Amino acid sequence: MPSGHARRRRWPAPRSRFLPAVASVAVLALSGCRPQEATAAPSGSPTPTPTTPTGTEGVFRGSIVLGRPTDRSVVANVWSVDQAGTVSLLVGTAPGQYTRRTAPVALAADTPVELPLGDLTPATRYYYRLQFDGAAGSGPSAERSFRTAPVAGGTFRFGLQGDSHPERLRSQFDSVLYVRTLTAAAADSLDFYVMLGDDFSVDILDPATITAAQVRQRYTLQRPYLGIIGAMSPVFLVNGNHEQAARYLLDGTPNNPAVWAQTARNTLYAQPAPDAFYSGNPEQVSHIGLLRNFYAFTWGDALFVMIDPYWGSPVCVDNPFFGGDKRSDLWTVTHGDAQYQWLKRTLEQSSAKYKFVFAHHVMGTGRGGVEVARLYEWGGRSPNGTTDFAARRPTWPVPIHQLFVQNKVSAFFQGHDHIWVRQELDGVVYQAVSEPADPNYSLFNADAYTTGVKFPNSGYTRVTVSPTGAKVEYVRMYKATDETPGRTSGTVAYSYVIQ
Repeated sequence: MPSGHARRRRWPAPRSRFLPAVASVAVLALSGCRPQEATAAPSGSPTPTPTTPTGTEGVFRGSIVLGRPTDRSVVANVWSVDQAGTVSLLVGTAPGQYTRRTAPVALAADTPVELPLGDLTPATRYYYRLQFDGAAGSGPSAERSFRTAPVAGGTFRFGLQGDSHPERLRSQFDSVLYVRTLTAAAADSLDFYVMLGDDFSVDILDPATITAAQVRQRYTLQRPYLGIIGAMSPVFLVNGNHEQAARYLLDGTPNNPAVWAQTARNTLYAQPAPDAFYSGNPEQVSHIGLLRNFYAFTWGDALFVMIDPYWGSPVCVDNPFFGGDKRSDLWTVTHGDAQYQWLKRTLEQSSAKYKFVFAHHVMGTGRGGVEVARLYEWGGRSPNGTTDFAARRPTWPVPIHQLFVQNKVSAFFQGHDHIWVRQELDGVVYQAVSEPADPNYSLFNADAYTTGVKFPNSGYTRVTVSPTGAKVEYVRMYKATDETPGRTSGTVAYSYVIQ
């Protein structure tokens, strides 16, 4: 079998700790049915227009996406589809004044390189340019900046978005609106930006003909967009169900969608691995290496924890790539013993004032927030109301939600449902976040949420962490042609404060 092609496999069909919020606009329930998943690559070019800033205006036409930030370092992932030469970083602590230059590194066309930048000072804003030297010309990029991790007691902001789904053109994605959203987020000078999955949908590809190159294209497609926010704010990725980066697809060879997806993710975006600053998954997977799929770190007064059921579960969590029905018994789906014990240890050992947990969705499948947080290994109950946790997870002391309660988790953030909803369960905020670029501003899956405050797409979520509270804001975004009085981009539709 030629390298780069998947084996055709047939899978068997599976048998208050927050202050009252203030809304600045009304919630509108917009009509529209749920769109069908695309079965082929979308037509057209879903990339920013040439006049849109990507963080690298100048001779260099590629993109920079920062990643793996710490209190003393950051990594710049540099990629260009068609340029080759050398790249280095000019860095300083004042605009236009660069006191350091990293060693030049060779850049080949369509091959990302990582430029590590260390020996930085905590709680400091750094300004930089990318110096590109190639056969067709040389010069620096536009100036951008980033900030190292604050000390305890410092104030900082981070942002996050739900499912961008660039393959769902016109139904849930508009490139102009996506650029507007990311540009607005970049203007907030966020310390980092979290993407909650379904941003690199592999399962639109044909299982019979899928190749490594096709999977990689799902990840390179996002680079012009993520260069807008990523040149300023390091990007953290969370796997979603549509990425198909999942253990159940492993077949012992390098030629399968799971290997291709996770490899593309980890080479094109600098994601954390266990070290002195980050804890996380130490598992080495054949043909991939470190998965970098779950990880945790402390930033100022807050603990950040990213979890992932798709690599933890030996069976398919949501939609099977090679066809078949979704599972009805979600006791067979699991985050896995290793991830559970790491999560338990991470929460128990942290003394952070705020604790935030992020995942694509409760259990990685289904709809709703607190409605499903009571079920299976997350909440301990079966759908019929019986408490089966002890029998189904005999080595786990308590369900995942109870870990949150015992360890005073401030909020759990999820995507997947294409709606913005704030709920609370046992003192833990459950926050679903919106899509960033839905041009129809839909209110998807509202009926799955029987409680809470609900808002339709589109926009991003901004969180400001300070000694007095963590303020969560839903920032609405619209296409310019859709704006009207009282309906303008940048409006904070709803906010609340976690104490």
